[in-house]
Amino acid sequence: MTALDLSSPVAVVGAGTMGQGIAQVALVAGHCVRLYDTVPGRAEEAADAIGARLDRLVAKDRLTGADRDAARARLKPAGSLADLADCSLVVEAVVERLDVKQELLRELEGVVADDCLLATNTSSLSVTAVGGALRSPGRFVGLHFFNPAPLMPLVEVVSGFATDVSSATRAYETARAWGKTPVACADTPGFIVNRLARPFYAEALAVLESQAADPATIDAVLRECGGFKMGAFELTDLIGQDVNESVTQSVWRSFFQDVRFTPSLAQRRLVESGRLGRKSGHGWYDYAEGAERPEPHTAEEALPPAYVIAEGDLGPACELLALIREAGIPVREEDEDEGDRLVLPSGGRLALADGQTSVEFDDVVYFDLALDYRRATRVALAASQDTSPRTLAEAIGLFQALGKDVSVIGDAPGMIVARTVARIVDLAHDAVAKGVATEEDVDTAMRLGVNYPLGPFEWSRRLGRGWAYALLDDLHLRDPSGRYAPSLALYRHAYASEQREGT
Repeated sequence: MTALDLSSPVAVVGAGTMGQGIAQVALVAGHCVRLYDTVPGRAEEAADAIGARLDRLVAKDRLTGADRDAARARLKPAGSLADLADCSLVVEAVVERLDVKQELLRELEGVVADDCLLATNTSSLSVTAVGGALRSPGRFVGLHFFNPAPLMPLVEVVSGFATDVSSATRAYETARAWGKTPVACADTPGFIVNRLARPFYAEALAVLESQAADPATIDAVLRECGGFKMGAFELTDLIGQDVNESVTQSVWRSFFQDVRFTPSLAQRRLVESGRLGRKSGHGWYDYAEGAERPEPHTAEEALPPAYVIAEGDLGPACELLALIREAGIPVREEDEDEGDRLVLPSGGRLALADGQTSVEFDDVVYFDLALDYRRATRVALAASQDTSPRTLAEAIGLFQALGKDVSVIGDAPGMIVARTVARIVDLAHDAVAKGVATEEDVDTAMRLGVNYPLGPFEWSRRLGRGWAYALLDDLHLRDPSGRYAPSLALYRHAYASEQREGT
């Protein structure tokens, strides 16, 4: 099954921001596009807005004047659904209400031809449920574009329970012909991106609620240590706290209140207060003119240790040994069966976050996971009230000697980046094991849909055998609510890898 021929008209129902974006994508690809909205005059206004964006593309030399004029000529506001009768694809982008979408689709089914492909751009509703109103649900598919649709490359092509393989394939190839990067997924709450992205927000909120760190510090660690483009608090302010919380609530309810997706009370209170982020002028941060952005906690300058003793190879943080030597700090390596860690002159130990707490051990400081320790500009440390001041000062001085800012946070097991990445990796393995998508499509979706530095399986391969499972298992022992219980899929992955390595 191939993509829709460019001679086939495409319709978009719903002339809001997303509908306009989808219409522009199809238009620039070469289709005639019909744009319909139930509000009188809105389709004409949307057509004018699309024309203005095409003008800006010409001004930026991304579109020729001739192509713009041709595209404008192909765009037609529709006065009624009857005007869509000859379309080969209709994408609905109306309000996120199941009853509204189902009623619209029932009407469309009585207008378009039997071979017309029908699609929804829903981000939170079940594609199966939306298509359940159709007499022929086999031709119905999810085409989830990301905002802004003309710029974001990813499209999730979602097959409902009754979607024909031929319909999903045709939608997939059409999205690719439009210059997008499609990924195929089954109809699951949140699809790929909104399902797997929940821990990025949830763990930041959990660290905040535990009083281990403030939003500015958590965001800085996620960006400057974890390699994420934005921190969780600034990103939710950009998305809109109400929108982000609504997606979380939808995924949580759709998974029958699975504790892994439990919404945050802190975010609920923020929404209740009307602090919705940038659009309201205040969220986690104040966006009023002249408002000062809070600074992340950064430790005062400390002296580096005279030497360190490396017990083991530090696992995913092994590149630190080379950085320490390059900073002129002597490293003595010793083989130890108990674990991978650094011993400081104080006698205290420095270890990579592993899901345990500092208070459980005698004089231990934990450091967070980094995407790339050489390029990271900040590292977070966690210590308890029982950690000696000398050990903490030597740990701070060590990372400062490597050119890093240091943020000291509370004794949060798994810290910030490590627990976030481990949970994303776990949800990814679980999703693939349940047939939601392939590993390749999961990685593509998370890199392109939410701009993660690595896909979950890329993280998993980099971190090594059993890392995520071990961290989550330790976290689960300390929080037996089930939130951090590793999935059976992650257990199987870790165990199978261990068996292969032992043969």
